[in-house]
Amino acid sequence: MGLGIKRVMERLQARAQRPAAASAPQEPATLPASERPTPPDEAHDYVLITLDSCRYDTFMKAKPKIITKLGAVEKRYTYATWTAPSHYNLLMGLLPHTSPSHVYASEYYKEDFLRFQDRLGVPGMEFARMVPRLFLPTYLRNVVGFRTNAFVSMPVLNPQTPINQDFDTYQLMPSHNDMRQMLDAMRFYADRPSFFMLNVGETHYPYADPFEDENDLPRISGVNGVFKHLDQHLKDGKLVQASEAPRFFDDDKMKELKQRQVDVVKYLDGVFEQLYDIVPKGTHITVTADHGELFGEQGYFGHGPIMHKKVLEVPFLEGVIR
Repeated sequence: MGLGIKRVMERLQARAQRPAAASAPQEPATLPASERPTPPDEAHDYVLITLDSCRYDTFMKAKPKIITKLGAVEKRYTYATWTAPSHYNLLMGLLPHTSPSHVYASEYYKEDFLRFQDRLGVPGMEFARMVPRLFLPTYLRNVVGFRTNAFVSMPVLNPQTPINQDFDTYQLMPSHNDMRQMLDAMRFYADRPSFFMLNVGETHYPYADPFEDENDLPRISGVNGVFKHLDQHLKDGKLVQASEAPRFFDDDKMKELKQRQVDVVKYLDGVFEQLYDIVPKGTHITVTADHGELFGEQGYFGHGPIMHKKVLEVPFLEGVIR
């Protein structure tokens, strides 16, 4: 027997003689509503709203009066600069952070996770039971007994993507910029509380309310689908450049687009009045953004493959409306 084979056999024999490793924690089984745990009496409905692409300073310039009934607006920082990874972080329970200095990240995470006890009305939450999936909808649905729901505006979050795990309801809205459609679809129940994630698209490019005609706006990847239409720009596996590259927005257009985001925040302020009317008493609502947006700063527009402070700055506020 060659020396190499002999060593392999010795390693296999040694491995077989090792004591069995401790079994990994088992993921909670997906349970129908009728078989889920009974939530604590204090548990209440929770709504997490992301104003897609809404940066902090445009939100503040809009001076919303109804949204801010929830509480004071904070400037916070998102963990990611693009919709999909940001929402994955949010559903791990990692809401935009305050970027504290002289603090270990592990200590900040502990403090931030503990706030979910108030957001959900679940005292003594056992966060270890989120392991190993580390996914808030799984924990809420199978450990605490919530109903879990998501209404999303962006196709990169569509129901076929991996982010759709352990939701009772998960729907890509027919229009990317109509929050009122989400409110019409929301249902609350007396037997157990509900968790809702609403990905609101009015604040995403082209920053339009549902009553506007978007045909005159330039078509860029995002709303129009960078993945969906990519194959149309390939030949023999290579990217074919258009004969005329689209002109980058000039300063005047950047100012116009930024003002459009301000204007849709003002529009959404009225939509939140309807939200407050339909949620049950005691519902906790968190309002933030998945990331910000660049409007010409240092030559950038939009979000995603951008490293700039303004694409990380987002508004954050939360509270109970009644």
